[in-house]
Amino acid sequence: MIRVGITGIDGLIGWHLRVYLHAQPDVEVTGADRTTFSSDEKLRDFVSGCDAIVHLAGMNRGDDAEIESTNIRLVEQLIAACTTAGKSPHLLFSSSTHATGQSPYGRSKRHCSELLQRWAEQSGAVFTNLILPHIYGEGGKPFYNSVVSTFCYQLANGEVPEIKQDGELSLLHAQDLSAMLWQLLQTPKSGDQRLQGSAMKVSELLARLQKIAGDYREHILPDMSETTDFRLFNTYRSYLFPTHYPVTLKMHEDARGALTEVVKTRHGGQCFFSTTKAGITRGNHYHTGKVERFLVVKGRATIRLRRMFSSQIHTFDVDGGLPQYIDIPTCYTHNITNTGDEELVTIFWSHEIFDPAHPDTFMEVV
Repeated sequence: MIRVGITGIDGLIGWHLRVYLHAQPDVEVTGADRTTFSSDEKLRDFVSGCDAIVHLAGMNRGDDAEIESTNIRLVEQLIAACTTAGKSPHLLFSSSTHATGQSPYGRSKRHCSELLQRWAEQSGAVFTNLILPHIYGEGGKPFYNSVVSTFCYQLANGEVPEIKQDGELSLLHAQDLSAMLWQLLQTPKSGDQRLQGSAMKVSELLARLQKIAGDYREHILPDMSETTDFRLFNTYRSYLFPTHYPVTLKMHEDARGALTEVVKTRHGGQCFFSTTKAGITRGNHYHTGKVERFLVVKGRATIRLRRMFSSQIHTFDVDGGLPQYIDIPTCYTHNITNTGDEELVTIFWSHEIFDPAHPDTFMEVV
């Protein structure tokens, strides 16, 4: 059993890391938020229960002086808590490629790294300085976390994104970062760990997202063979949930009967045909990357979804008499219940062929 503490657990990286670790065996996750840092006793109790701490809490937008002082203060508090508690956990710090610059944010990250390195040398702890590229992913705050979040939000809401500066980006999805962090938690490494992302200009990012959004408006699932496009698609569609769904398919009817297109895709994938008896529920699991579509073609059903670690449940009642699909967002646990009196017939589509060795399917009751 490894006990992992995450500061800033409700932020973009913190939430994705918590989701990822939740699926791993023999891992206990605890979080620290503003309330924790507001009390010396709570912070001391937090560090006392951790074998490793991933320090993500910090400030990256706002008044320059406040950004610098806040980030340094949080690290000083963390060091003081560890010292008082007599604990020397493996500490992983989210630094940045900006740490070599002279912006208040960059200076604060550099200074924090130096403080933590000095503490590690004195306490005998392992300190991993994570030099992160541009992190993005589902759940990011538009106009705050990432230009990816901003563009996705604007495209999902019919707005026209603008490029203010066509700089070079190095993009790394928060789930891919989480996988890297899990490896470092299992095999600690001291010193700088520079994590690499996919390089592209802001204009290329926007063009990719516009293509993804344009395809999806036409009910076409984009090509997901390239990892970055796959991750960008999952991030984009997270900003459509829940108001975009369910999506009603057009029925083409003539004297012979009716025809509708279940999936239009540039990618491929795997399609399942399922029957469910009255009153039975399927699912109660989540995926961290898998793209999955539910389409009821006969009978009545209720589809329920809950964002991981949230208490809010989204409910959709669907009927095979009016074919409607719901594309399940990543990191939402979900299920489907036959609420009719007859057998329920459902088509499930996934972007990948099921691999029992890597199912990306984790049990969690809605």
